Amino acid sequence: MTVKVAILGTRYRDLSIEEEILAPLGAEIVHGDGGSPEAIIEVAHGAGVILAGSGPRFDAGTLKQLEAGAIVRYGVGTESIDAAAAAALGMWVAYVPDYGTEAVAVHALTMALAAARRLQIADGTVKGGRWGIGDVRPLHLPSAQTAGVVGLGRIGRRSAELLAGVGYEVFGHDPFAETPGIRLGSLAEALAADVVTLHAPGREDGSPLIGRDEIALMSEGSVLVNTSRGSLIDTAALVEGLEQGRPAVAALDVFETEPPDVEVFATVLDRVILTPHMAWYSEESERDLRIKAATEAARILGGEAPLNVAATPGG
Repeated sequence: MTVKVAILGTRYRDLSIEEEILAPLGAEIVHGDGGSPEAIIEVAHGAGVILAGSGPRFDAGTLKQLEAGAIVRYGVGTESIDAAAAAALGMWVAYVPDYGTEAVAVHALTMALAAARRLQIADGTVKGGRWGIGDVRPLHLPSAQTAGVVGLGRIGRRSAELLAGVGYEVFGHDPFAETPGIRLGSLAEALAADVVTLHAPGREDGSPLIGRDEIALMSEGSVLVNTSRGSLIDTAALVEGLEQGRPAVAALDVFETEPPDVEVFATVLDRVILTPHMAWYSEESERDLRIKAATEAARILGGEAPLNVAATPGG
């Protein structure tokens, strides 16, 4: 018996990994960008399982028209899915929490070091036909500075290890975790560090963790890194802070709206490093993610419960 599986909003070169896992179960794979409710419904209506990237948004109205048994998110966050509505409609919502730890932590470290060394300014100096270090002064060694890690899940802990490995005195903030080997402090203490990197989940109501009051707590000349959720930072407050030097540089891989309106940063472009939501990516982590997501879909098609559940049918 053939069952329809829809894959939406991915950036993969092909779907060979998913086909290898799902085709033996009789899956007919269809795909699309899922960029609007209409696009989602056009491709995924009648699918037994939907695998989705971060872009497609599944609100209650869209979910009602899909008749799907499950949605599996390629990734950690399920904010793009109305999980309560999905459960009420008899759908599973599953996700993949345990992939890309090394890739994201390395990206966070890379952004932190690039920002701390003011590489974006130095690059502009040479490309602009100038020479010298006057524009990047003062620079400090990691061993003379502190790093605050906000959120101590798998990625936060690995980021803390990497930051400590290059010399930073690291402490963390996480109201839900006690992490051996990492000195814990309040959010205010973490924000006062020379380098601050965010690894917390987004708030349920979508409100920012870092707004004007929190930006005001940051140290002059500091660096703020976000590879976690764009919703964690009030962008307008961040731009105001950058204009005042608190922080001096922001390195962002995630944004409130993606892709972002870069004009928002027009007054502080030399004080930001922006990357296209790529921290998760390496060939190894992408393959791991795809295998795990497709395997969750296979479990569901086989009548089993997924391993990582955000919503249970009828729950």
